[in-house]
Amino acid sequence: MKQSKYSRKEFVKGMAIAAAGFMIVPRHVLGGRGFLAPSDKITVGIVGAGGKGRQNAEELLKLKDVQITAVADPAKYWDLKDFYYKSKAGREPVKEMIESHYKSTNGNYRINEYIDFREMLEKESSLDAIMCSTPDNTHAYVSIKALRAGKHVYCEKPLTHNVWEARKVREVALETGLATQMGNVLHSGEGIRQTVEYLRDGAIGKVEEAHTWVPASRWNPGLKGLPAGPAIDEQSIGWDLWLGPTPYMPCHKEYVPVTWRDFWVLGCGALGDFGCHDLDASVWAFDLHAPESVEVLPAGYSDANIAPYGEIGYYHFAKNGNQPEFKQVWYSGGLQPPRPELLPDNVELPSRGSLFIGKKGIIVTGAGGSNPRIFPERRRERYNPPKPSIPRSNGHFRDWVDAIKGGPAASSNFEYGARLTEITLLGVLSLRLGGKKIYWDSENMRAKGLPEADPFLREPVRSGWEMA
Repeated sequence: MKQSKYSRKEFVKGMAIAAAGFMIVPRHVLGGRGFLAPSDKITVGIVGAGGKGRQNAEELLKLKDVQITAVADPAKYWDLKDFYYKSKAGREPVKEMIESHYKSTNGNYRINEYIDFREMLEKESSLDAIMCSTPDNTHAYVSIKALRAGKHVYCEKPLTHNVWEARKVREVALETGLATQMGNVLHSGEGIRQTVEYLRDGAIGKVEEAHTWVPASRWNPGLKGLPAGPAIDEQSIGWDLWLGPTPYMPCHKEYVPVTWRDFWVLGCGALGDFGCHDLDASVWAFDLHAPESVEVLPAGYSDANIAPYGEIGYYHFAKNGNQPEFKQVWYSGGLQPPRPELLPDNVELPSRGSLFIGKKGIIVTGAGGSNPRIFPERRRERYNPPKPSIPRSNGHFRDWVDAIKGGPAASSNFEYGARLTEITLLGVLSLRLGGKKIYWDSENMRAKGLPEADPFLREPVRSGWEMA
């Protein structure tokens, strides 16, 4: 010990503890890289402060053992009153919201703000974790960069923008052993657990087919292809950082702040937006991995640049080990499956949900596999639900925080999240190819006989933004 760093009192205290057979050591020595004791308060940096970033930050503020200490976003301000977020977002409003929350107990509380999240990772060495709520095209880069910096990561869905990224993020997460969670929050609900348990228990007999639909359509209904109007001020929103690894393209008002989802180079359309929510019950219940084939047909105008108004898609999973032969049909843009005969006349299909067709009945659910209902009614009345077999969630964000502190892995960690994302993105790939049917070679990450798919399976990135 150096005399200048330790007082006599501290030295005596340390010797007494050692003599009693104890030694106090840093938490990373006890638990390894990224370890946090259950009693610790974790520090989180927000990456991406748009509408979803603000919502996610609000959820973290509810957790007493979490402290948000930094926020990073290239855009200072967004007015989202005309979008479903109905809020003000961007770096400054989100920073103000966080500081206002903590000032109730600490009047001088301040958080640091950054334009570039990479600077945040470099300067905020005390950060335990980051929450990524950026557009789809930067999810993989942010997640990989943070994991390699030793930070636990929560990332919005879809986990990545292409299949190669999904596999790379999963690989890095497994290498680092850090706690991860994908932001498909409905995965942590009670309803989807009941649905999965009913299906596994044979509540409606053997199930070989499911139909899933969402009402989501395009944000820019009248646009065909890329916008041709004048570019907006790119400096005001930090467009270069916004693009991240995506090759440069001029910014137009049709891209921001939320409508980027319509464009393949930035988002993944309705299927990419909702697939990780609404295909989840099928993937989870039947342990689906690689589909044998995928064909998703556009409804309405679409092209190589812009997503369609709606879609209808067909996934076929061949029997392989624990994976049964299974057909999954997907609909968006207001399209729905034919009304099942077993559905009573006084019961309507929900605007968003899933239909599982079994040999002895059907199950109809709400969004993300929630609220399962068994039909016909006589089947439901006679059915004795099984005891819960899936661990119940304490909350999507709570489960991630508990995993950081050494608890069980969050149930939508990147190992599962990457698999669900890859299945979703294969449907997006079919759409990007104009609705071509894909025969999937999972082992070699290849669409058989479709070399034109290769640039979408692993997209080119700008120099300096490599993820390999």
